[in-house]
Amino acid sequence: MEGCGEDGQVKLLGVAYSPFVVRVRIALALKGIHYELIEENIQNKSELLLQSNPVHKKIPVLIHNGKSVCESMIIVQYIEEKWEKKAPNVVPKDPYDQSIARFWVTFIDDKFIPSILGVFKGEGEEKQKAVEESVANLVLLEEALSGKAYFGGDEIGLVDIALGGLLATVQTIEMVTDSVIIDTQKLPLLSTWVHKFCKAEGVKEVLPDPAKLFELVSEMKAKLTSPPTGN
Repeated sequence: MEGCGEDGQVKLLGVAYSPFVVRVRIALALKGIHYELIEENIQNKSELLLQSNPVHKKIPVLIHNGKSVCESMIIVQYIEEKWEKKAPNVVPKDPYDQSIARFWVTFIDDKFIPSILGVFKGEGEEKQKAVEESVANLVLLEEALSGKAYFGGDEIGLVDIALGGLLATVQTIEMVTDSVIIDTQKLPLLSTWVHKFCKAEGVKEVLPDPAKLFELVSEMKAKLTSPPTGN
């Protein structure tokens, strides 16, 4: 995408298959903001990335008119505040609704992501425990979704982006580890939401290629389980 225009110069440092980069790309796409995606090599990070995020040295980084913003959900909130006149509003205007949305975003990052990583890294009983924990976390999110099309109401909002950016990776981890996390019987509302979210305009265009993601996650899993070599 072209990164300069009425929105200023917008660059996004990242990799297309990263769930955290996907979060930012969804927000940019929903707002209709033109940007340049600069693909990073995570094994050989660019000077631009190291200079733009000197503390954590991680992707994603949004560079808007030369100024860097780091951390996926901080970037999403920056996008909303900077281009708040562009629909849709992904952050609620009401302070109470805003606090609830931020609570669930923190829950996803602090509780759900570690449990999913546990499924990916674990084996046997350890993996099964992580699956149960992941499902229990999603049950709580299912309750939060009750009575709404999206977590944001009628339109995609902050919580939808936080969880939705992870979906492709979660579904791939399910396949690679032969696990069921998004259980249609236990999570009927969330299962419906998953289908709707992935088909939404502004979302489907930026989701990573499933075959490529499967290949990458499978390679990562193989490295975890392969015995060490050498003395």
